[in-house]
Amino acid sequence: MISFIEGDLIECQLNLAVIQIGGMGYEVHIPLTTSERLPALGKEIKLYTHATYREDSQTLYGFFDRESRDFFRMIVDKVSGIGPKIALNLLGSLSLPTLKNSIANADVVMLSKAQGLGKKTAERIVVELKDKVLPKGSVNPAPNPNPISGGQAPVGEPTDFVSYQDAISALLTLGYKATDADQAIRKASDSLGKEASTEELIRKALGR
Repeated sequence: MISFIEGDLIECQLNLAVIQIGGMGYEVHIPLTTSERLPALGKEIKLYTHATYREDSQTLYGFFDRESRDFFRMIVDKVSGIGPKIALNLLGSLSLPTLKNSIANADVVMLSKAQGLGKKTAERIVVELKDKVLPKGSVNPAPNPNPISGGQAPVGEPTDFVSYQDAISALLTLGYKATDADQAIRKASDSLGKEASTEELIRKALGR
C-alpha cells in the first residue's frame, strides 16, 4: 500500500494533481479542500494517499493531511454504497472538522450539501459513523447563540474547534450557504492559524 507521495507539483486541476518523482508523473485524485492548499507549480508537495486496484484500472487518491486520508478510508470501508468518488466529493465539500461534527450531531441537512450525496446516503453515513468520528465528550451539540461575541468551549473540546464551528454558524445566520460558509472559514483558519478566535475568523472571512 502506498502511504504517501512526495515530489514536484507539475500540474493541478480542480480534483487532480500530477506529481513528478524522478522521470515519472503520478496522477493523484484530490478533494477541493486539498487543491485549495497546494503550492505553486514546480514546488514540492507531500500528499497522504490511498490506492485502489481493479482489473482495468489503478487509482491514487491524495490528501493534504493524514487525518483526511484516514477519514476517507473510513467512509469507503464502513459505509455501504459509498465509493471513492462520493467520499472524495464529501471531503471536498466540507472541511474535516465540519464533517465530523455534522455526523456526530446527525446533521443530515449539512451532509446532504455534498455533490452526489442524497438524504438517504447522508442518513446512512450518520448511522454507520456517528460513534466513530469524535471522541466521547467532544461533540459540539449546538452552535453558540451569539457566536460573534465568542464563548467557552465545552469540557474536553479544543477551543479552536468550537471557534471554527461557531464562526461557520455566524456566517449561516448572515445568509451564507453551508458549503460557502465552511469554505470561507476554512480559508480564514488556514490564514490565521488554529488558535484564531471566532471573531477573528469571521472578520477574516468577511474581508474586514
